[in-house]
Amino acid sequence: MMSYHPRRYSLLLGVTVLPWLLTGSSGCHRLAVGDTVTVEDYTATATVVYTWQVEYARENFDRERRIRRETFASNTLVNRNGLEPAAAVTGPDDQGLWWPALPPRPTVDDLEARQKPREKRTDPQLLKSVEYAFSFDYQGQLVDLPSNERVYRQAVKAYAQNQALELTLGPGNGSVAKATPVSSGS
Repeated sequence: MMSYHPRRYSLLLGVTVLPWLLTGSSGCHRLAVGDTVTVEDYTATATVVYTWQVEYARENFDRERRIRRETFASNTLVNRNGLEPAAAVTGPDDQGLWWPALPPRPTVDDLEARQKPREKRTDPQLLKSVEYAFSFDYQGQLVDLPSNERVYRQAVKAYAQNQALELTLGPGNGSVAKATPVSSGS
């Protein structure tokens, strides 16, 4: 059974968030929330993860605080600008994302090894998660910020058309909240 799980996973890209770069470090211009910056060189990423998870509980699974979750094998794949990654096995899906091979399902021995006395367990569930990020050059420095599906999709479309993007930054300049293609006539 596959289900979406909103848990966020760390990017394998070594994301470095540099909000000081955008908020007035020496030599940089101060940008307020809602201010925009236009970028021509950018990379939008969607890191997709498959993870096997099993829930364990001593009694019933009706009380959230009594459930213990164990994760097993996972596989990760980074989508960049909507292009098919070399390691993609399926896709693109309904969100335009490519996915890796499924990780190996935990065996009964794996499940029992993590089960404590008198605990019950669920069947393994395959969870899917996605984390979006946006990288761009700002005054000669590479900035990596979290983003969202909407920003990713706009960037994918703009990238395919070789268009610059106007970025709207989120609170504390800690994310890319919006991306708007810059028309070539402006």
